Amino acid sequence: MKTIKEAIQTLAQELNIQKIGFTTADNFEYLRKSLIEQKEAGHTSGFEHQNLDERLHPKLAVENAKTIISIAIAYPNKALEKPEKTDYRRGQFSRGSWGEDYHYVLGRKLEALAQGIERIAGEYNYKAMVDTGALVDVAVASRAGLGFIGKNGLLISKEYGSWMFLGELVTDLEIEPDQPVDYGCGECTRCVDFCPTTALLGDGRLNAQKCLSFQTQAKGKMPVEYREKIKTVIYGCDICQMVCPYNKGINSHFHPEMEPDAELTNPELLPLLDLSNKQFVNKFGTMAGSWRGKNPLQRNAVYALANANDKSALPKLHEIAENDVRDYMVDAAEWAIDKLENGKTRIRPRR
Repeated sequence: MKTIKEAIQTLAQELNIQKIGFTTADNFEYLRKSLIEQKEAGHTSGFEHQNLDERLHPKLAVENAKTIISIAIAYPNKALEKPEKTDYRRGQFSRGSWGEDYHYVLGRKLEALAQGIERIAGEYNYKAMVDTGALVDVAVASRAGLGFIGKNGLLISKEYGSWMFLGELVTDLEIEPDQPVDYGCGECTRCVDFCPTTALLGDGRLNAQKCLSFQTQAKGKMPVEYREKIKTVIYGCDICQMVCPYNKGINSHFHPEMEPDAELTNPELLPLLDLSNKQFVNKFGTMAGSWRGKNPLQRNAVYALANANDKSALPKLHEIAENDVRDYMVDAAEWAIDKLENGKTRIRPRR
């Protein structure tokens, strides 16, 4: 007869969950000093859960919590189809925003897992969390043995590299915990060396303010020093994952809903600038990369057009510079015009 743990592991396989691990609901106090240091250094993004105690103490989420069940689902990092060739230059979304928003996919997996566990173990208390929850997902997953935290701060497994999304159930069930894995990065510093903004600190932490993924999602004007570095990526950044040796040869295709639509993940840049809010939501609304709305992406598209040296965009850029009511769009257009017309990237004085 299967133990509860074995039955849950079997259930996870049936639910197409690639990895599952179990750890105690003990606190994560060892993270407190580092998290405080990061905040005081100005290295946080502002997207983090703001209550530090809730980030470190699972028992604040579920009274009498005993076990955290950590899961990972693997996502694709190579598209099966290429976008159609047209007259327009295209931008790119990072792999983590391909397909349906992973928050929804993981949320359904966790809910199905939670309901299945109730059939196995009887009624129990639990709380499901994805990365918008309080706990630090990579710390939970690492302690549950799903992988190790790399120098890029991401969880890395031998089977799926770092191309995984993480979630957890905090429960009041008592289940034997798994042991953390001990493999790691060794002397490799490829992610640190290849990060174009030196955002990675080399110890698994990063300066989120310097991370291109953060910069593409932040609202308002992007600091000038990052505009060329995004190249034609209008959302996110995959560089630290692309250069990681653990990711060599990894290409997971387990979840059809997460497969990229090439027309969305490589959108035509000029037409993107003309989308209304409603048109944007109708087109991109199911993607994780749409969560900040169209404005940051349209701003990034302007930078990308300049980085792609697309001089056919100049009439549209001049129109934006003259008429757009959004100051960050005017600023972006003026920067792009200078780059395309003069090969410079200073901000032109307003006419």
